[in-house]
Amino acid sequence: MFGEAEFWFALIKVITIIALIGTGGWMIATGWTSPDGVTASLSHLTDPTAFMPHGITGFFAGFQIAIFSFTGIELLGTMTAETRDPQRILPKAINALPLRIIIFYLLSMVVIIAVASWPGVSAETSPFVTLFAKAGLPAAAAVINFVALTSAMSSANSGVFSSTRMLYGLSVEKHAHWQFRILSRSTRIPVRSLLFSCFCMLIGTLLLFLVPNVMTLFTIVSTLAAIMVVFSWGMILVAYLVYRRQRPDLHAGSIFKMPAGVVMSWVSLLFFAFAIFIMIFDPDTLLALLASPLWFIALWGFWKLKQRREGQLQLDNQSA
Repeated sequence: MFGEAEFWFALIKVITIIALIGTGGWMIATGWTSPDGVTASLSHLTDPTAFMPHGITGFFAGFQIAIFSFTGIELLGTMTAETRDPQRILPKAINALPLRIIIFYLLSMVVIIAVASWPGVSAETSPFVTLFAKAGLPAAAAVINFVALTSAMSSANSGVFSSTRMLYGLSVEKHAHWQFRILSRSTRIPVRSLLFSCFCMLIGTLLLFLVPNVMTLFTIVSTLAAIMVVFSWGMILVAYLVYRRQRPDLHAGSIFKMPAGVVMSWVSLLFFAFAIFIMIFDPDTLLALLASPLWFIALWGFWKLKQRREGQLQLDNQSA
């Protein structure tokens, strides 16, 4: 069900991005001039009066939302591990990532900037809507609202899937409550993990009533998500480094090794540290950064409580 839903969500996004790139490419090739007098041109990408209008600090400030945009990319490993032939599927999927990132992330941004110019991109309006509106396609621009809805549903779908599988895995390893590993009789889905994940997501909607400014709320939530993602990715890299040191025999037998694995792991960890550091310079991201330790303190508290209960249970069993 997850794969089927994600396929259709992804298909809608892919078609929209291809339409945007095609429309923008035609506007650039023909030198299209919008009603507000901006001529589509690749020169907007390097115009010294418009390129990086907020300077290097504005560029660095974009790291947070860039990291947030790639949230869930680690699901590639989670999903591939459940396929019938992961040794063939995983290399194929990972090798396809760079090209897809270039097309669907970088190329779309290049087209948007070339058509609208840097000053013409507003934080209050979707850049996709801006491009289609400049092309004289207001109806197409309105469709973007539907696409944005499917993108949000896709993100929620991925989040529910990953959290459900994580809760189930933790429960199987006896690191979470035993009820999270109960499977549905008909579909063999960890239904209680799924229900708990959905419940947590619904709680998040209450934030809309607590924080009236949507953009402030989005910045805070996306920053918190980016911090948690950086932590997760960092732990994956640390686990990889420990794996390389403690089990070199297993790594030697791997058929799909990470190029320059140790060096690139340290480079990535340094980048993550820098991305966290620059969050202190914006009030909203700083607020999220200061609040993030509360989550880790809560996790530590639950972990200590679990250890205490297990220790007490062992003592009771020994006494009996």
